Amino acid sequence: MKNIVVLVSGSGTNLQRIIDTIDSGEIRNAKVTLVVADRECFGLERAKNHNIENILIPRGKNFSSELAKVIPENTDLIVLAGFLSILKSEFCEKWNGKIINIHPALLPKFGGKGMWGMNVHNAVIEAKEVESGATVHFVTPGIDEGEAILQKSFEVTADDTPETLAQKVHQIEYEIFPLAINKVLGN
Repeated sequence: MKNIVVLVSGSGTNLQRIIDTIDSGEIRNAKVTLVVADRECFGLERAKNHNIENILIPRGKNFSSELAKVIPENTDLIVLAGFLSILKSEFCEKWNGKIINIHPALLPKFGGKGMWGMNVHNAVIEAKEVESGATVHFVTPGIDEGEAILQKSFEVTADDTPETLAQKVHQIEYEIFPLAINKVLGN
């Protein structure tokens, strides 16, 4: 059984998707052993509702060192699911190849500092992009610079707004996150 730690900052819908796809067998031979949040959020409630150990570590300059203390050594994968804090280089290097993130755009476009949530969707509309999508990628010290594991795109139409893009991207995230987790875990 592979051990997954999930880091969250928000409502935890991608965390819930991971839990559900583990329960259904779509993600095979794995369990979420710990959920860590960097702020009070509903993601912690989701963990509690599923009897998953959960910890709140308030974000700040010592976040990565505090996080390093609570990640079990037998962790096979750390999944950033709507996680907004930046991890320090030392943490990323220690867990190199074992940390993944989902990003609401087709990296390398619309990645980097400040490119999260609606900021990304607004930028896609303003740039008059003809496609958008989501990317699951490895986490490295450079923000959104890690190698892509899986991407899926869709056509941006003239009717699309940042809000409709957000909905479409979220559906793609639900689809590709479990696939990427299986791929990284070798399932």
